[in-house]
Amino acid sequence: MPARDVVSWNTMISGYFSCGLVHNALGTLMKMQNAGVRPSGFTLSILLSFVSFALHGKQIHGCLIRNGQILLNVVLVNSLIDMYGKLGLLDYAFGVFLTMEELDIISWNSLIMGCHRSGYGELALDQFYLMRTTEYLPDQYTISTVISVCSNLKDLEKGKQIFSLCIKLGFNSNSIVASAVIDLFSKCNRLGDSVQLFEELDQWDLAVSNSMISGYAAHGCVEDALQLFVWSLRENFRPTEFTLSIVLSSICTLPPAEQGSQIHALVVKSGFESDPVVANSLMEMYAKFGSVNYAMKIFADLGERDLISWNTMILGLTNNGRVHKTLDIFKELVREGPPPDRITLAGVLLACNYGSFVDEGVNIFSLMEKEYGILPQDEHYACIVELLCRAGKFKEAIDIVHTMPYKPDSVIWGSILYASVIHGDLKLTERVAERIMELEPQSSLPYMVLARAYEMRGRWESMARVIKSMKQKVIKKASGCSLIGIKNLIYTFEENQLQHHGGKDIYLVLRLLIFEMEDKGYFNPHFQNVGAKEWTSSY
Repeated sequence: MPARDVVSWNTMISGYFSCGLVHNALGTLMKMQNAGVRPSGFTLSILLSFVSFALHGKQIHGCLIRNGQILLNVVLVNSLIDMYGKLGLLDYAFGVFLTMEELDIISWNSLIMGCHRSGYGELALDQFYLMRTTEYLPDQYTISTVISVCSNLKDLEKGKQIFSLCIKLGFNSNSIVASAVIDLFSKCNRLGDSVQLFEELDQWDLAVSNSMISGYAAHGCVEDALQLFVWSLRENFRPTEFTLSIVLSSICTLPPAEQGSQIHALVVKSGFESDPVVANSLMEMYAKFGSVNYAMKIFADLGERDLISWNTMILGLTNNGRVHKTLDIFKELVREGPPPDRITLAGVLLACNYGSFVDEGVNIFSLMEKEYGILPQDEHYACIVELLCRAGKFKEAIDIVHTMPYKPDSVIWGSILYASVIHGDLKLTERVAERIMELEPQSSLPYMVLARAYEMRGRWESMARVIKSMKQKVIKKASGCSLIGIKNLIYTFEENQLQHHGGKDIYLVLRLLIFEMEDKGYFNPHFQNVGAKEWTSSY
């Protein structure tokens, strides 16, 4: 261009920022100044909206001061407060706020939102109460923000007070406020109130629908979440990446996998297949359904992988038994990805545990703090202790337990307990069982394992004494659950019960199959010993 005015420069800077090219945008700003074109208020507001590094933000702040615009333009100053809030620099945000000659409601909203984003919920509420002492009335964004603060704090009482204020101000029908209140009730375990408010609304939009879908999913009401999602599609609400992510996460617990494939097709149709949040949810869904190859294909096609993408892939491979591939992905992450976090290392140690990779596991555990700057936590200690116990290295496992900065929990002692039985160390079994009894008096695990150890050695009196002691206590038993999807029906097995209409027929078929297996000589005698016939005949 032979001549470039401020609009030309602004357009170029905005284009660079929109494409994520921050350095190019800042370089263009410098060229603009060198060319003698003075940045306008719009130029600086663009920069403040897109900046993602504290250093860049402070440079722009300095430019505002040098140009003398910081005291003249309340919009720019509000953008500064918002920028510092996004970056978590609350001291700078408050510094700008306190030096403002003129405030407006956006100034207060930006400060309250900054406190909220930085994780200082109580401080955000304090600013809201302070604003209420001034002549400024809260608007819909103020109300929705402080209700969101109460949601994160799970403070239902304060949330209800603000909701009452919202009704007084006439914002109860506003979709932004309504969606925040629905989210508040849901997070405070008042799903019924969320549903009631949702049904009483005269008009719904995508924001309200998303909040209700999220509430249903968070409380395990997967069918309701899917029905509402289908209804929103019929009402021509275009799903956002948030909507699709919530739906994908919720159907992970609900077979059959065909529903996930249908949502995947909708993701492609909506153009969100490259969105990291949606892609991560897709990978998690396919991994939980056992279709880990589909998850790997999505991971390979991702142009930009964040740490959540790497962690999702590592955990998905581990939980599907692809432990060698897990270690390969981890090595690739260390070479070219972001620094691993505690979730990454927990997934890798779990893979080492499943694959019995003792040397690799010990090496990774020993390098956690030194190489990656991560202090081992419960899940890391549990993995390495179980790995060593399964390898028969009791001394090493006990040594690690003694070096823990806090007392080991029952999960870690449980690993040692199981291993001591397998390797025939009765004295260790007795000591560890007593320790678990102290930690969890109502757990049945130490009694059952100890009774089994005595039974293996023919010590019937000791076994009877342990069983009698167990029966005298109040025992908490964790019940497992299996789901089987056949066509459009979901069958749930829990605690030897089939929770659906017609369960007796399935057990009759199972008994016929067992009889046929006996005739063919395929029946496992060990299974028969644990009472398979009695288990089926009760139905």
